[in-house]
Amino acid sequence: MVKGHIHSLETFGTVDGPGIRFVLFMQGCHLKCQYCHNPDTWALDGGREATVEDILAEIEPYLSYYRNSGGGLTVSGGEPTLQWHFVAELFKEVKRRWGLHTTLDSNGFNDPERIHELLEHTDLVLLDLKHIHDEKHIKLTGKSNERTLHTAQWLSEHGRKIWIRHVYVPGIHNEEQDLLNLGRFIGTLNGVEKFEILPYHQMGIYKWQALGKAYPLEGVPTPTEEEIERAYRLIAQGREEAQVQHPAACR
Repeated sequence: MVKGHIHSLETFGTVDGPGIRFVLFMQGCHLKCQYCHNPDTWALDGGREATVEDILAEIEPYLSYYRNSGGGLTVSGGEPTLQWHFVAELFKEVKRRWGLHTTLDSNGFNDPERIHELLEHTDLVLLDLKHIHDEKHIKLTGKSNERTLHTAQWLSEHGRKIWIRHVYVPGIHNEEQDLLNLGRFIGTLNGVEKFEILPYHQMGIYKWQALGKAYPLEGVPTPTEEEIERAYRLIAQGREEAQVQHPAACR
C-alpha cells in the first residue's frame, strides 16, 4: 500500500485552481527558495504518514462544495512530484469515485517522462517559475532552472493546461531584461490559461526562526503596487514579442 508523507491540508482553498478546493500539502522539496514560507516542508521524512484512503476520508465530507463550485483537489507542497506514486494513486481514485478536477502545484523540478503516470491524471498544472535567469535561479533556490523550463515545454508540447505563477521579490526579480525574457519564454508555450505574479511577503519568517535557520531575505520589503504593475507590463511585452514569432502559441 502506497503511503504519503503529509505536511498539512486545507479544506476550503480558493487560490490553488478553479473553484473551491481541497488542498493537500506534501512533504519534501529539493529547492530551498530564499523566500519559502514553509521551510518545514523541505524534509521528505517529516509530517505524518497517510494512505490514499486516509485522504479520501478527509475529502468526502466536503464533496458538495467542490462539485458545486467547479473545484476539486489540488496537491501542493513542498514538491508533490517527489511523492508522485502516492499523488498519482490519489488523483486516479478521486476521479474514479467522484469525477473530481485535479490540480498539481509544482516547481517543475522533476522529469515529466518519469512522472508521466501522474500527469496523465492531472487536469491542470500550477507551475511555479522561480526565475528565468539560470544563475539567479541557482542563487535563489540552490538549483538550476533547466528542469523547470523543460517541464514547461513538455506540458506545452503535450497539450496540458497550465497556470504559471511567479513570486516577485524586490531586488531579485526587478531587472527589465529578466522580466522581458520571462514573458518571451511564456509566450512560446501553448496551454497557458493564466499567469499570476505573487508579491513576496514576510509571513514565513517565524518558521525559519523556529527551525533555527537564518532568514536570507531579512529586511527585504513587500513589493509596491507600482513594482508589480511594471513587472506585469514587461512580462506582457515579452509575451507579445514571442507570440509574433511563435503565432501558434496560445495567448
